[in-house]
Amino acid sequence: MLRLSLISFTLFCCLMARAQILRQAIPDKTVVLTFDDAPASQYSVVAPLLKKYGLGATFFVCEFPPNYKDSTLYMNWRQIRELDKMGFEIASHTRSHAKVASLTKPQLIEELTYIETKCYSLGIAKPANFAYPGYSLSPLVVSTLNEQRYTFARAGGGRPYDPLKDHPLLVPSWATNSTNKEEIMQALGQAKDGKIVVLTIHGVPDIEHPWVDTPPALFNEYLQYFSDHDFNVLSMKELERYVNVTEAKKKLSPDYNLPLRN
Repeated sequence: MLRLSLISFTLFCCLMARAQILRQAIPDKTVVLTFDDAPASQYSVVAPLLKKYGLGATFFVCEFPPNYKDSTLYMNWRQIRELDKMGFEIASHTRSHAKVASLTKPQLIEELTYIETKCYSLGIAKPANFAYPGYSLSPLVVSTLNEQRYTFARAGGGRPYDPLKDHPLLVPSWATNSTNKEEIMQALGQAKDGKIVVLTIHGVPDIEHPWVDTPPALFNEYLQYFSDHDFNVLSMKELERYVNVTEAKKKLSPDYNLPLRN
């Protein structure tokens, strides 16, 4: 009888924790689209295709060195502001695509503040979410993001995001490229049972970094697949419909043993 009572109590606690972290049940086929590094093709190719399919997304922007001023390679802030006006989320990828694990806390805050200030000056909402450049991270970076009141932070890892296990500042994702369509399609099949597939996408195409290039035809194929199969496609910000981040941060400790790089 005592054993049964303990089992019942444990189950009750698990259900309560679940109810507090989740605002509502997460539909199967939920996918989050995120775009890194601000290559020019995100404005010229990605945004029109997303609007065509009626899909949301998050753009993690930075001033990518050394060629940021070359508008044929990277978006300028006028174009980033246009993305915001189109309804897409603008979020932070640091000013200089910094390897944040090697920064001091003041250096990291300076990188974050620069993007926040640029957004403010252009009437763009203060970035609430963050993506680790090159998936570089550390406990200091995570704690600093938390102090600076960032909501979600996206890492790597090649596995689905489980809001009941993964800390909101350590959200795993898959990165697309020109050769891993089979891997991405298999990943999309894991968007079920409360788990969310987050995709990291770079240029479409990516001229400067061909190892993370996603060809426009392949990108369109993914979007058509989402449309044909009734996927629930979100930005990072829209995850707050389902995840009570305040409760998740209270109840979940960052687990650095889980895969967060790939």
